Amino acid sequence: MIARGIQITHRNDNVTISCKVIYSQPLNITSMGITWFRKNLMLDKEVKVFEFFGDHQEAFRPGAIVSPWRLKSGDASLQLPGVQLEEAGEYRCEVVVTPLKAQGTVQLEVVASPASRLFQDQAVVKENEGKYMCELSGFYPKDINITWEKWTQKSPHHVVISEDIITGPTIKNMDGTFNITSCLKLNSSQEDPGTVYQCVIRHESLHTSLRINFTLTAPRQSLSEPEKTDIFPTHWWLISLIAVGFVVIVLILWKTTFPAID
Repeated sequence: MIARGIQITHRNDNVTISCKVIYSQPLNITSMGITWFRKNLMLDKEVKVFEFFGDHQEAFRPGAIVSPWRLKSGDASLQLPGVQLEEAGEYRCEVVVTPLKAQGTVQLEVVASPASRLFQDQAVVKENEGKYMCELSGFYPKDINITWEKWTQKSPHHVVISEDIITGPTIKNMDGTFNITSCLKLNSSQEDPGTVYQCVIRHESLHTSLRINFTLTAPRQSLSEPEKTDIFPTHWWLISLIAVGFVVIVLILWKTTFPAID
């Protein structure tokens, strides 16, 4: 019997839990039986998932199946469609080839990858200052690592940021997955335009680090004092011309309406 080790699968994926029978003679599936059990490690309780005896088979978990065609060659692997988080645990494969009996176990781990979103918190935007939020949701298991990095055009090497970072608590959802948010506070006037920032996520469900980034744009420039001084005289000249024009129009209308009496 070969059925051991750990298998990792993603939530909602179809999974095949391996169980191979090594037998010296060709297998007659009408005279053999296979039963699959699952033990929930939290409850320490074993439940039956699938059984096959000759011409009888029954799936105690909807969609569970052992392929009769593969079974002829000694493959008693269990196929489960759309596996969920709560289906993680120890699976035991029990095979009977009269008068012999063998069994093996496989530990199944079910993970969920985080959905990610990077955005600027508009509620706290100030001049030359902003908070950038890295929001992760729907991941499992709970342990996750979030770091912030940056690189500039002058220095293209990644630099890990260690200051002005606040990472909130991990929040559990109703479906058993988790959410978390990490915040990076930046003063754009102290940073070079074009600097690229990255939120870097490491999690068991990810084969490689997940990186989401944004590029810092040039801060909005305010008017300098000389520019403000130059603008105001122009405004006063314009106001003066409008006032003079208004007085001239009033005098013309007055003379037209009330001509001078000799």
